[in-house]
Amino acid sequence: MDFIWIILFLHVLGATIWTGGHLALSFVVLPRALKARDPKILTDFENGFEKIGMPALFAQVATGLWLALLMVPDLSDWMPPASGASHAILTKLALLLLTAGLALNAKFRVIPHLSPETLPVMAWHIRAVTLLSVLFVATGVFLENGGF
Repeated sequence: MDFIWIILFLHVLGATIWTGGHLALSFVVLPRALKARDPKILTDFENGFEKIGMPALFAQVATGLWLALLMVPDLSDWMPPASGASHAILTKLALLLLTAGLALNAKFRVIPHLSPETLPVMAWHIRAVTLLSVLFVATGVFLENGGF
């Protein structure tokens, strides 16, 4: 078996865990927390999900960079994008920066003050990260088919 298939498998597995967890959070857990006005519902889910979600995200980033370098090994072709693949790689990097920005904002500005009153702000962060995770998957599909 080609080593690239192992890397790709780990990347897709990480994406499945990360995106699936955020879809469950957005469409199952978050509505319950908002209806009950209970931040503990969110924090309980997050505490459990972080044990598998963060390693999945780390695996995605590591394998994603590895795959990107295998697909477009010359970094000078990344900026400005010289191909559909380099466009998709830059899109994924932009999505990663947006995700990291939202995560840092939530960790340092929202979560320390999480209460029934601030749940809508946290909900916005959760929905945004969920949307970004779905866009990651869509971009990956485009990338596997030559980029855009």
